[in-house]
Amino acid sequence: MSEFRIDQITNQSGSRGPDIAGITTFTGTSGMVMPSGPTEYRGGRGRGIFAGGYNPTLYNIMDYVTIATTGNAIDFGDLRTAVRLGTGNGSSTRGIVSGGFPTTDVIQYTTISSTGNTFDFGSISYGATYGLTSTGNSTRNLIMGGNSPVGDVTTIDFITFSTLGNSSFFGDLQEKFRYGKAVSSPTRAVVGGDSLNSPNLRNLEFVTISTLGDAQDFGDLIDDKNAVGGCASPTRGIFAGGTSPSDVDVIQYITFSSRGNAIDFGNLTTTKHYYGSGTSSSTRGIFAAGEKYDPQTFRSEIDYITIATTGNAADFGDVTQSRGQTNDFSDSAGGLGD
Repeated sequence: MSEFRIDQITNQSGSRGPDIAGITTFTGTSGMVMPSGPTEYRGGRGRGIFAGGYNPTLYNIMDYVTIATTGNAIDFGDLRTAVRLGTGNGSSTRGIVSGGFPTTDVIQYTTISSTGNTFDFGSISYGATYGLTSTGNSTRNLIMGGNSPVGDVTTIDFITFSTLGNSSFFGDLQEKFRYGKAVSSPTRAVVGGDSLNSPNLRNLEFVTISTLGDAQDFGDLIDDKNAVGGCASPTRGIFAGGTSPSDVDVIQYITFSSRGNAIDFGNLTTTKHYYGSGTSSSTRGIFAAGEKYDPQTFRSEIDYITIATTGNAADFGDVTQSRGQTNDFSDSAGGLGD
């Protein structure tokens, strides 16, 4: 920042002071700080969104919470295309929901700082897909795997948050992938917990987000799981819940900067977190909704953890409608690096 003495600055003729633009600090008898940047960047961040889902009918609703607090979710708006088993991811400004069931190739977006419905972004290039996952950094969203018209796929696509348009080819996963979760730091995306490759369900794979290319081996989850929730800080990725084949409450973590196997973090407040949501700020992870596999029952609870520590999750509040198979995103997750 720079500092100006307002009463000592004039234009060349001395008839008036200069015009000041941008953010600066003033001392003197009066002064004001001018806002800067696009309006969607101003104000606080830290919203988590849970979109769509199933119980046992399809929902188009979107709920949101402020991740730094606790309390029940609040209505945000509606999905343009109601889906379950799709995937969500966010930049600091935009939330993206891609694919889902009923099987669709639609990519839709919303502005996280406001409330309201989603709009059309484009389409997934490899076709209508459900059971896929996504993650990314502040500029790029990666869309991975799922069940497409040609069957389960290894494809990784990407979109740029700030534009509109169809996704483009990024590379391939090592294994076909469905019903897992991807998490990311600002540089590295890690995916795990798929349901297709037993006994390889525990495999973790990674890519470098800024480059194009195929996934490489990262390590393994603690044991075989699928339909997990996930979240991340800039340094840690978290995988929680899922089924193996019975429902589990285990939370486990990885460190992005080093390859290796996941480590035990703690436990969720309930085992009813199959097909649950997970998202985060850079410090706090939240896990919402989900279902119990047998007998099928649906969950409304939201749990939270502090990502830098280890330990069991605590109660946060509830979503507006108990459901599973939701699509989640936030404006301040680990891949955004803040």
